[in-house]
Amino acid sequence: MQVNPYLFFDGNCEAALKFYQKVLGAKIEAILPYSTGPADMPMPPDWKDKVLHASILIDGEVIMASDASPGDFHKPQGFAVALQVEDPADAERRFKALAEGGSIRMPFGKTFFSRGFGMCVDQFGTPWMVNCPMKD
Repeated sequence: MQVNPYLFFDGNCEAALKFYQKVLGAKIEAILPYSTGPADMPMPPDWKDKVLHASILIDGEVIMASDASPGDFHKPQGFAVALQVEDPADAERRFKALAEGGSIRMPFGKTFFSRGFGMCVDQFGTPWMVNCPMKD
């Protein structure tokens, strides 16, 4: 069994995936537009190029995503996508890149449990936690 986060976006999924490709080194595995769905699938005409389903790899881990059906998008809450980064400088760089254009919930810095930890919401509304664990 495999467990993967599935992120929903408000019509800007493809832009978000390209952002993650740029700032996290994600590899876009697949992007299927709504136009690839069944002919009788209800969708507004301007949604043909929106993302029906996509998947990306971040350091071998799969995250799936799509644009929520019109009217079905809800602001993400109650979770965060967590990144474990071994190098503190790299963790801080990734945190700052994710936070750009978004908001910082907890500035990146050393904590009692981590060499560096921070929480942010990116410009697309996805919450993130970036952690650089203590060395053994």
